[in-house]
Amino acid sequence: MFWKHEWKALAGIVAVFVACFYLPVGAPRFDGALLEAFHLVKWYAQEHVLLCLVPAFFIAGAIGVFVSQASVMKYLGPTANKVCAYGVAACSGTVLAVCSCTILPLFAGIYRMGAGLGPAAAFLYSGPAINILAIILTARILGPQLGLARAVGAVLFSVVIGLAMHLLYRKEECTKGAQMAAMPVPETRPLWQTALYFASMIGVLVFANWGKPAEAEGVWAAIHGAKWTITAACALGFAAMLVAWFGARAWQVVLAAAPSVGLGLALPSEPQIAFVAGVVGLSILTSTRPEDHELRDWFGQTWGFAKQIMPLLLYGVLIAGLLLGRPGHEGLIPSDWVAHAVGGNSLRANFIASFAGAFMYFATLTEVPILQGLLGSGMGQGPALALLLAGPALSLPNMLVIRSVMGTQKTVVFVSLVIVMATLSGLIYGNLVS
Repeated sequence: MFWKHEWKALAGIVAVFVACFYLPVGAPRFDGALLEAFHLVKWYAQEHVLLCLVPAFFIAGAIGVFVSQASVMKYLGPTANKVCAYGVAACSGTVLAVCSCTILPLFAGIYRMGAGLGPAAAFLYSGPAINILAIILTARILGPQLGLARAVGAVLFSVVIGLAMHLLYRKEECTKGAQMAAMPVPETRPLWQTALYFASMIGVLVFANWGKPAEAEGVWAAIHGAKWTITAACALGFAAMLVAWFGARAWQVVLAAAPSVGLGLALPSEPQIAFVAGVVGLSILTSTRPEDHELRDWFGQTWGFAKQIMPLLLYGVLIAGLLLGRPGHEGLIPSDWVAHAVGGNSLRANFIASFAGAFMYFATLTEVPILQGLLGSGMGQGPALALLLAGPALSLPNMLVIRSVMGTQKTVVFVSLVIVMATLSGLIYGNLVS
């Protein structure tokens, strides 16, 4: 009787003990990979949590509170017009320009509010994949052919993957649509007010993370030079809307924003400090509202997403760093293995590129210089496209969070669809350009 109930716990303890007993501490590759894991998680915390994930958490929380279930069902629900639903989902990446981790709170927000699995999956893929800046950078550095193939492939991918997910789970989606239709939630304010409110938050997210372009002149460079001014303007509009439409007192908003404004003027070379002060002020403002106030509900939703997603992301980044290291550095898996495995245009090379890209973590725009180095090491054009289509949209941290939102089976199906389609696209493209 004891073994019947306790053998799993015993097996786990034995497995952990054996792993610890034979831990290869002192081996250069293991020690280096362990150091890479902490380097990567430190870099991720410095570069992505404050400016990317925190605004995304607030946007996701706002979706749960300020967007009615009826609106989500109308435009993105299982029974919504397919052209409208997939058009909106597929075009989201051109606006958001975020990485595979930043899209997760937004995906979780719309999915829990009743969005159909198909449109939600299309949104999940398109957010990081259809990044207009990354596509332009791909065309300029890696060639116009590859840039065009990436743009066309990413748009088609988002729609095809979304439709495939919908068809595979159509019975479940029909049931979900019927249940949601029976529980409509009325609009609490005009649609244009909600749209402007979200536009201001998306503006903060996009412009605070606007990357520096390769050239010092031009439109992109001008926007980068003014990124924090534009971010501040979006935040100012956001603050005004809190007072005008969401019941916040003007003096409370001014008090919450004062430290951010003061630090921004005192330390213009360190805008992140002012950004953090603004986040703290907004958190205090919203979390101290009365229990039944919608701003208090907004903070509660935001905090709920942060508790669920952040630990999984950091854990996933640690594992990714241990296995693959940072760009230009070694993890447990030698980078030479990947470089040698993706030469030519065989089915095997395209699959390895898709599979490796799906598990690696790419920050926004970093996939282009990484791919440039791989192409210089002999990577084929087909595998290059396969990696571009699979890599930015997926990562090991990303998969862990997706699983917590829609379950293991749907996550496996989604990841498999991305890898298979990226492999086939790379194979076709490689044959065409050769």
